[in-house]
Amino acid sequence: MKVFSKSRLGMGLVVAATALLAACGGGDDGIDDRLDLADPQIRVMHVIPPLPVALNVDVLQNGARTNLSNVQYKAVSKYWDVDRGNQLISINNAGSNVELSRAVIDAATGHKYTVVALPGEGVADLMVIDDPYDKGLISDKARVRALNVSRNAQNIDVYLTAPETDINAVAPTFANVGYKQAVPASRSDSQELEGGTYRLRVTTAGSKAVIFDSGSVSLDDNADWLITTIPAEGIGAVVPNNIKVLVAKANDDSQTAVELTKQ
Repeated sequence: MKVFSKSRLGMGLVVAATALLAACGGGDDGIDDRLDLADPQIRVMHVIPPLPVALNVDVLQNGARTNLSNVQYKAVSKYWDVDRGNQLISINNAGSNVELSRAVIDAATGHKYTVVALPGEGVADLMVIDDPYDKGLISDKARVRALNVSRNAQNIDVYLTAPETDINAVAPTFANVGYKQAVPASRSDSQELEGGTYRLRVTTAGSKAVIFDSGSVSLDDNADWLITTIPAEGIGAVVPNNIKVLVAKANDDSQTAVELTKQ
C-alpha cells in the first residue's frame, strides 16, 4: 500500500490550487493570497458624488503623492502592495496641497484594505474596510460585501437572491447596514456566494418595501464585489431612500465602479 506524507499531500494541494487559480485568472487572488502570505494591499475608491461640481482628488501615501492623481467620482484603483505596519493614506484636492481627509492603516500580511472616499461632515471623509481575505485554497466562490454611503437611507437591508425569489420568504443577505457601515463589518471576511445569476434588491431595514431593484445581474465565480449604496441626487440629497448602487470589482481593468440600473 502506498503511503502519502502530509508534506506531499500539501504540495499536491498547492500545485492543484495553483493550476485552478491560473485557470481562473490571477489578479489579486493568487496562491499567496489564499495562503495568507501576500504582502498587505491597499486600494482607493471614490464615491463622493458631484457637489454639484465634481470633486477630484489626489491620493498620498505616507505624505508622498502616489500615481493616483486627479481621481474622479466612481474610480476604483487596483490594489497595490504596501509594507507591514502603519500606512497613512490621505486625499487632497486634485493638484493642490489642501488635505481633505486621512486614515491610518495598520497593514498586516495577507490583508486587503479598501479606503473609501465618501461625503463627510465637511467635504470628504475616508473610511477603511479591512478584509482578512481568508478564502479557501481551492474555493471558486464569489466574495461580496455591502457598504451604505446613503445619508438619505441610513439603515438598509440588501437582498442578493435568485431573480425569482420572493424576498418576503427570505432573510436579507446583508441585514441592517447602517450609514457609513459595511456588512460584513471591517476586519471580517466578505460573504461567500456561488457564482450565477442574481437579483439585487434594497429595502429599508426591517421592511420588505423595495427602494432599489437591479433586475438580473451576473456574479462570476471568484468575483470580489463591494456593493455600495449612494444618494441618487448627490451629496445634497433630501428625498428619503432615493438611492443608486455601485459595484466595485476587485482589480477590474476599467478601474471604475459599475452603476447598476434601477428596474
